[in-house]
Amino acid sequence: MGKSDLRESKKASRFSESVIREMSRVAREHNAINLAQGFPDFPAPHALKEAAVKWIRDDLNQYAVTWGSNRLRASIGTYMLKRRGVSIDPDAQVTVCCGATEAMIAAMMGVLDPGDEFLVPEPFYENYGPDAILADAIPLFVPMGDGFTLDVDAMRKASGPKTRAVVLNTPHNPTGRVFTRAELKELCEFVIERDLILFTDEIYEEILYTGDHHCPLLEPGMAERTIVISGASKTFSVTGWRVGWIISPPNMTGAIRKVHDFLTVGAPAPLQEAVAEALLWGDDYYVKMREEYRARRSVMVDGLNAAGFPCDVPEGAYYAMVDVREHQRREETDVEFAMRLVTDAGVATVPGSSFYRDPEDGKHLVRFCYAKKIETLEAANSRLLRWAGT
Repeated sequence: MGKSDLRESKKASRFSESVIREMSRVAREHNAINLAQGFPDFPAPHALKEAAVKWIRDDLNQYAVTWGSNRLRASIGTYMLKRRGVSIDPDAQVTVCCGATEAMIAAMMGVLDPGDEFLVPEPFYENYGPDAILADAIPLFVPMGDGFTLDVDAMRKASGPKTRAVVLNTPHNPTGRVFTRAELKELCEFVIERDLILFTDEIYEEILYTGDHHCPLLEPGMAERTIVISGASKTFSVTGWRVGWIISPPNMTGAIRKVHDFLTVGAPAPLQEAVAEALLWGDDYYVKMREEYRARRSVMVDGLNAAGFPCDVPEGAYYAMVDVREHQRREETDVEFAMRLVTDAGVATVPGSSFYRDPEDGKHLVRFCYAKKIETLEAANSRLLRWAGT
């Protein structure tokens, strides 16, 4: 009898489990305050929950249209026009997915060929690496400049004849940067110059603290080459609902919808209808949400600085990337430090190396999430301050 070939796939062997989700499990094991994974510990909006209950009770519990209910796609079109000043065709451009996570992989698999390269500013959200492997594409990670600025010149040098796309996340996870219009303009000019596709992960588009979100679809020449990824998870504090969407050029939508269909069939039908209602809410909701996040940010930043974790003020999203060298032991890695912080201080974070291709580049960094109640953040700050003092 020959040697058995019962094994995992070569694709799956090329990436590990999510470090972010692993740290949430570690937090539960040690009864630590979870400032690792990006989900709120406060309630979702009451009106949104009531809308979901209404649609469930009305027995909208079977498959929706594979690429999204008519109401939700129409609401996304209205939202984009009202909030972004962009006119889109919901029937020809919108695909509703099981969260922005599925949206990104469906988009990549729909438009990239095996061996295609795409550029990713580094540090980066950890999913983009496995996304590339699953899509048979090749990620080219390009370090950002000082202060986590976009380095378009570095992208230009890194790109070659097989480069087909760029992945941009703004507001940015894990750094909290909101890229300026000047940075976006330079990037878009490069994308057009090299005839590339731009994937934009805009899931934090409403969580920013100065000015409005600027969607690259507004830039001249970008409508036919930009694929926008977003969703309800962060804006409406429903990370468990898994309702996201893709806005794509019409000639790419069919391919993306085919991939999406065979990946997941569709997002939860009653939750799609509830999100369709929320997207039509007025400006008051967004103003109040930003004010509350601004208050959380202030508590988190003040607490981190007081405990000896140098922290710049994030411009958007709900993360703070901090240097931990003051508290690291000699030769201690970021992973070892994060585990020690869980066990000794009772606070869970994400090791910085999970956001870099080379773990060495993130070995002195960890990411804190402040999408938490004020009292949760204050409790975490007390633990960190007490731990730092010992």
